[in-house]
Amino acid sequence: MTRPPVKFIDRIARALPQIVVAPGFAAILYFVYGFIIWTGYISLTKSKMLPNYTLIGTRPYERLFQMDRWSVAIENLFIFGFLFVFVSVVVGCLLAVLLDQKIRAEGFIRTIYLYPMAISFIITGTAWKWIMNPSLGLEKVIRDWGWESFRFGWTVDNNLAIYALVMAAVWQASGFAMALFLSALRSVDQDIIKAASLDGASPWRIYLRIILPSMRPVFMSAMVILSHLAIKSFDLVVALTGGGPGYASTLPANFMYEMTFRRNEIAVGAASAMVMLATVAAIMVPYLYSELRGKKHV
Repeated sequence: MTRPPVKFIDRIARALPQIVVAPGFAAILYFVYGFIIWTGYISLTKSKMLPNYTLIGTRPYERLFQMDRWSVAIENLFIFGFLFVFVSVVVGCLLAVLLDQKIRAEGFIRTIYLYPMAISFIITGTAWKWIMNPSLGLEKVIRDWGWESFRFGWTVDNNLAIYALVMAAVWQASGFAMALFLSALRSVDQDIIKAASLDGASPWRIYLRIILPSMRPVFMSAMVILSHLAIKSFDLVVALTGGGPGYASTLPANFMYEMTFRRNEIAVGAASAMVMLATVAAIMVPYLYSELRGKKHV
């Protein structure tokens, strides 16, 4: 039995990483980018309950932006996204700074703060739905204690339902932001901090003038990740408010599901999905470009 040539074996060995990665790469091309292209095509057709491949141009997009439900969803996304990202970053940064003071039981406290990120948004939404339920949650407990005028029915208020989503989302994601910032704090050059201390700088001035500015890439990464979570938020809304009252707390992902699977408006749902994709790309592409450009200059 003849052995295969040595050169052939060497070629196989060199190509082995590509051979191993190729099936997964092909699956991603088909199931991710292929369906993105398909969705973009469907968004230009007159599809209703079933796909219809007859092109009608941008009419589904025109219908989309004429819908009051979509306008509310976009407005809610801006409110939810801004507050969710801003508050999560601020709370996460403050928690990281406090834990960086070498306090006792740091590992235990860090685990408690980070644990909410380990559970799903469905569980978070369900738990906060119980807490905010006026008939059995926090409002009932406080009123049973004697404060009869206390009100905490955010989930049943058209104007406050979106802020109930923000509260639950921040509770879950601030621990993740804390973990990012804490790891960045621990990687700061200690010699610079010691030099600033010898010059008489107070701890808070050291954090504000030296440490936090050096963590700018981490702040950017946290904001991009949290913004991505905000844009695609779906399950938290379903579990906590159901998009209501009415559609007062609907987000674009919930709108897309409603149009596509409940109202038999596949073209309009596909158009909303493409708008969401464009929003994600508007955040991710500049970030990736800046990261790649930074690596080239290193």
